[in-house]
Amino acid sequence: MPRQKIETDIVLIGAGIMSATLGLLLKELNPKLKIEIFERLDIAAAESSDAWNNAGTGHAAFCELNYTPEMVDGTIETKKAVKISESFEVSRQFWSYLVEKGLLQNPESFIKSVPHMSFVWSDENVEYLKKRYKALQQFHLFKAMEYSEDVNQIKAWAPLVMENRNPKDKIAATTMKYGTDVNFGALTRSMFKYLESLEGVTTHFHHEVYDLKKRDDGKWRIKVKDIATGEKKKIYTPFTFIGAGGGSLLLLEKANIPEGEGFGGFPVSGQWLKCTNPEVIKKHSAKVYGKASVGAPPMSVPHIDTRMIDGEKALLFGPYAGFSTKFLKNGSYFDLVKSIELSNIKPMLSAGIHNIPLTKYLIDQVFQSSNDRLKALKEYVPSAKKEDWVLENAGQRVQVIKKDADGRGILEFGTEVICAADGSLSVLLGASPGASTAVSIMVDLIKKCFPHEAKTENWQHKFKQMIPSFGQSLNENPVLCDEIREKTNQILKLKC
Repeated sequence: MPRQKIETDIVLIGAGIMSATLGLLLKELNPKLKIEIFERLDIAAAESSDAWNNAGTGHAAFCELNYTPEMVDGTIETKKAVKISESFEVSRQFWSYLVEKGLLQNPESFIKSVPHMSFVWSDENVEYLKKRYKALQQFHLFKAMEYSEDVNQIKAWAPLVMENRNPKDKIAATTMKYGTDVNFGALTRSMFKYLESLEGVTTHFHHEVYDLKKRDDGKWRIKVKDIATGEKKKIYTPFTFIGAGGGSLLLLEKANIPEGEGFGGFPVSGQWLKCTNPEVIKKHSAKVYGKASVGAPPMSVPHIDTRMIDGEKALLFGPYAGFSTKFLKNGSYFDLVKSIELSNIKPMLSAGIHNIPLTKYLIDQVFQSSNDRLKALKEYVPSAKKEDWVLENAGQRVQVIKKDADGRGILEFGTEVICAADGSLSVLLGASPGASTAVSIMVDLIKKCFPHEAKTENWQHKFKQMIPSFGQSLNENPVLCDEIREKTNQILKLKC
């Protein structure tokens, strides 16, 4: 059977929130672009973007304490929190644009108002939270945050967290009523539904990319296999984006670009405890984040989490971390082994040596019993009963290992975008806060990979249409920030 050959302007690998966002941005900027999308599973957003696999917080750095670490001198680092909060506001603007234009329907199907809370206990942690609150109060994005050590006030914010709690415990909490819950699975599938209706866009599900190579003419030759029929295709394109979640690292290695040398991956799996008692679920309406254990990766920051999944209110606790050699939930146990190359052996080994606490933490998590998990839950829900909770598998994440100037490995817990020098290839690695900041990440990617077009008057005008604050800092423009928040609240039907 002769191989099918396809010529196209853009190839997107992976049908998650990143590809959906990039595809929509590019088609809005240039409707004439031809885009081919390849996904190895049979539906969009079945891996990292799926509601059960993604934290769904609508990461705005309101409650996630790992974004505001305490430094050696006792000060609170706020740069990352402010950047993430700004980025989430950009995402909200783009989603609002899509809803206002009628390109996305029923915003309540993917975003809901849910307060974001931080909750801690012990003198040391209470002091930390108080310092964090004061540090964030200097930024307009966080001005609406409230702080309390009062038992009755915290009970009003999160009654389930306070039920049966020892009244002598030293506790503190912050809340942001402006918080949201985002179902990134529903959002991504809605975005793809619209994308697929556009002329020049074709989505290929159940297709696996197994090789890619840069040709002498500057185009990428991508080899794809239809998993169901075995049919193979060759795709030729001047631009490729790899947003395949944990699978991106293996494809980056196949691409063999100098910018991708030395990168490795450390896979971390997760599990949730899901509440099955409707009466317990009714008692809680917030996302309550605590402090992570020593050595824990960011995706394992414990939280008792109100979610809206498939139109129903759900209550989750976790995630409990674990170790798997898979890079994807539906991946292969040989993924980690296949990712090891001469260029990344040293970085991966040194990263392992310098992250012993993480290794110990993951081993402890893997061998947790159901009683151990219940004990962790009871720190946040003292009245929890084992029979009201069941264990569910969460998503698979691959934490980035990158090479430093000395060739040693550094374990990164954020999102890393690798671009070829000529802008013909871009690869997204890493996890949190990925989905929530997808629009900012993709706008930055477009500026790097389409530098000439991005500076044109037409594209600049379109950027400002899609993102009204484009080119401005909301944190430094309080009036603009308040105006945009009010407008996006109205369009997205949020009650905060």
